[in-house]
Amino acid sequence: MQCDVTLKDGGLRNQFSVRTSFAGEVELRVILIEATFGSEISEPEGKMGAGGRSSSIDADIRDREPHSTSSVSHKLMGGESHERAPHSKPPFTLAQLKKAIPPHCFNRSIVKSSAYLLLDLLISGSLLYATSFITKLGPVGWIAWILYWIVQGCVLTGVWVIAHECGHHAFSDYSLVDNVVGLILHSSLLVPFFSWKYSHRRHHSNTGSMTRDEVFLPKTKDRLGIAAIFLNNPIGRLLSIIVTLLLGWPLYLIFNVSGRPYDRFASHFDPNGPIFNNRERLQVVISDLALLTVGACLFKLASIYGTLWLLKVYVVPLLIVNGFLVLITYLQHTHPSLPHYADAEWEWLRGALSTVDRNYGILNHVFHHITDTHVTHHIFSTMPHYHAAEATEEMKPILGQYYQFDSTPIPLAVWREFKECVFVEESPEEKGVYWYKNKFDD
Repeated sequence: MQCDVTLKDGGLRNQFSVRTSFAGEVELRVILIEATFGSEISEPEGKMGAGGRSSSIDADIRDREPHSTSSVSHKLMGGESHERAPHSKPPFTLAQLKKAIPPHCFNRSIVKSSAYLLLDLLISGSLLYATSFITKLGPVGWIAWILYWIVQGCVLTGVWVIAHECGHHAFSDYSLVDNVVGLILHSSLLVPFFSWKYSHRRHHSNTGSMTRDEVFLPKTKDRLGIAAIFLNNPIGRLLSIIVTLLLGWPLYLIFNVSGRPYDRFASHFDPNGPIFNNRERLQVVISDLALLTVGACLFKLASIYGTLWLLKVYVVPLLIVNGFLVLITYLQHTHPSLPHYADAEWEWLRGALSTVDRNYGILNHVFHHITDTHVTHHIFSTMPHYHAAEATEEMKPILGQYYQFDSTPIPLAVWREFKECVFVEESPEEKGVYWYKNKFDD
């Protein structure tokens, strides 16, 4: 099939996608995108302006023969071999992506955001109240405790995500409100809010960079320790997964494990550490004081209700929250098909597109879609979660093959990524572009 498009003044680009329904109907969509040349792409900060829909021409073509569906998105599926994601400079700009999104997607509503938060807190509080009846269930009480831990851990992960939105100034139009809400929520989950906020902002500013990204920075083969070789087998892999999910989050906060290497000790609890600049140090202290306050409250609760009670109602669900945080972040930025870039090749938009959306089923809703709209989140991080799904769909035709989605079941995806994404190596064909590998004898 061939389609000719006349371009006016050389100022338009054309992009095609073909979709086929089971009834044999083929929709040919020609999307005309206004090109912007010579502009440097940088991460948007502060209050976001309204977007607008890009123009498109839709033509319906009837066909009697059934065809398989062809999507504009780049499907990253399981298997031993993987098609590498596009990694050249994208043929679209940040402005064009923004123009494709309906303006209301950029609106932050303190009422709507608060409603999501209150619902999460109501469910969490109801679960906590229900634990008072578990002791009356006798031997089957432990089954109820396990169910409580799982459900409470999932709900509190959603609370964590809302605090994460506060850190991005996506909760409301008021920075003070976002900071206060974020500080309270994250502190209650033993997260140093401002410390995390500043390091996480640098992660968004440097995603995919081999030297400046702040989290899950992949190692080259020469930087791997001897343990990586001995753990590169099924038993070692399982042990690595368990330790990573159980201890990865506190190890990152305390010792900067898996984070960007610094020339001296770096910790999210050290206001004088290299992670932070002079303007941020006071707020790091505030985060530390907030955590000390929460720690004192937890100690008081343990003295009243007992340490075992505190472990069952708070600590175990918190461990599940921490595990989900590591799992979600790891799978968003780790895939055999995703590139990383040296400084000479790295650009902000290319880095922001080096992430992948995943499908967690019903947990997509519980986690406020941080799992299946992460690509959009990296491009427009101040967009509230309740608009991200719509924005993702509107951007897909423009992103085309640059949009990454993997529908592999999460347990299988974790095992595959730990198996295949052991280290990165520079491509011999493309200097400055790094790809995941796992074979030490190459």
